Amino acid sequence: MIDHISIRNFAIIENTEIDLRDGLNVITGETGAGKSIVIEAVSLALGARADSSFIRHGEEKAIVELSAEIGDEDFVISREVSFAGKNVCRINGRMATLAEVQELAHKIADIHGQYDNQLLLDPAHHLDLVDAYRMAQTGPALSEFKEAYDAYKTIRADYDALIKSATENRRKQDFYQFEIKEIDKVSPKPGEDKELEDRISILENSEVIYNALNSSRSMLDSEDSGILSMLGTVQENLSHVSRYSDQLKKLSDEIGEACFSLQSSSDEMRSICEMTDFSPVELDKAISRLDEIDDLKKKYGETIDDVLSYRDRISRELDTIENYDDRKKSLEASLETAKKDLMAKASVLTEVRKENAALLGSAIQEELRDLNFTDSTLKIEIRKAPAITHTGADEAEILLSANRGEPLKPLARIASGGEISRIMLAIKNVTGSHFDVPTMIFDEIDAGISGITASVVARKLRAIAKDHQIICITHLPQIAAAGTSNYRIFKESDETSTYTHVERLDEDKKTAEIARLLGGENITDTTLASARELVDSFSSK
Repeated sequence: MIDHISIRNFAIIENTEIDLRDGLNVITGETGAGKSIVIEAVSLALGARADSSFIRHGEEKAIVELSAEIGDEDFVISREVSFAGKNVCRINGRMATLAEVQELAHKIADIHGQYDNQLLLDPAHHLDLVDAYRMAQTGPALSEFKEAYDAYKTIRADYDALIKSATENRRKQDFYQFEIKEIDKVSPKPGEDKELEDRISILENSEVIYNALNSSRSMLDSEDSGILSMLGTVQENLSHVSRYSDQLKKLSDEIGEACFSLQSSSDEMRSICEMTDFSPVELDKAISRLDEIDDLKKKYGETIDDVLSYRDRISRELDTIENYDDRKKSLEASLETAKKDLMAKASVLTEVRKENAALLGSAIQEELRDLNFTDSTLKIEIRKAPAITHTGADEAEILLSANRGEPLKPLARIASGGEISRIMLAIKNVTGSHFDVPTMIFDEIDAGISGITASVVARKLRAIAKDHQIICITHLPQIAAAGTSNYRIFKESDETSTYTHVERLDEDKKTAEIARLLGGENITDTTLASARELVDSFSSK
């Protein structure tokens, strides 16, 4: 239940604290005093959309804080909205996401307003009511259906794409075959272009390369004056004295390594010289081969790897095209299997919904009898939808016969505003008991009702309040009289601003407020007596 509400700089409320109690908490006040603003503030704390228009004129931010109990745990939820666009949520002082606040809010309170009445008139919302009722039974069936639906849709999308692409694929087939043939004719190898470029460079400069290598090798290998011969002598001299110190040993080893390395370089020069015989035929072949590879790269990718990747991709596509009939048959078989599974899961879901609808309809009708619908009949009809969607194969609609002997008709066509309010109250009581929501909040539940019906609704609210905390905004004296805790919202103005306040009413003030609701501004002894009588009629229950 909700214990405390703190509202600061919200709309015309500057700073208001409200302590709420068990039972039926009734909030009344003059039109325009800000009764619904309190509900809007509570809705904000419970995760409703934040808007900078909520902020009181002249202030930088609005803050709403709500304290509640769930079982043995205490929670404090706060929302802060600033003109800068900052929207801060906290749970027990720690920063929280809006989703976390909303998840917690569903365990605290259920808020009913005029929008709920509009939803009740929309048959599209009726299926949600049926599914939400007995969710332990509906949930698994709905989950299995959605899984089957998603699987069917995936296969269907693949099949439709295959059929749609058939004509285009026939045009692609010849083109892909030509491209693959062109690439395969050249059959380039990864890195081959770089090797060819190096070979062409050598062949084109073979004479210069040969002379440079041959001269260098002579300088290294000359028998008497070559570098290798002289280094060999140096290494031999050092080897004789290397045993005398580590430093000499190190020098000897280093010269030996240099000799080995230079000898290896000399051998490689000899090998290159042997290969640098100029061959116009080889050069022409290398240039021609490189031109072929470059032509492929211009068409199919910047590198040989890109060309080969493209070839692999279109080869796979070509395989799909060439195996169109087999692919189509395979998808048709899979689609048929998926459709059968979908229809089976939809059928199971339909049966669960029919059972839910029967039980929910009976429970609502029992509540309606307590709300002066003595001759009414209510039924929730489950019928086949025009097409299967992600919600299933069903439609739901609430049908009502308000008077004995009249046929059942869609709720939207026959229910008055007052009847809608009572039906919604019945639904809230049934679903609230089912989901064990500790607090139920009603704004405009009294729309379109008066007289005896108002007393009936008041008694029903009082009865519901034995198991739930009720917070109710009203302008009807009958509902105010039924309150176990009453609050009055009023506003005051000075030269610059308007301020809204909330006060908890003692018995005398409660009676005076009900007298105001009964008689308007002129409160007489007669209206006060009527107010006391009205309060007493509920106090004895």
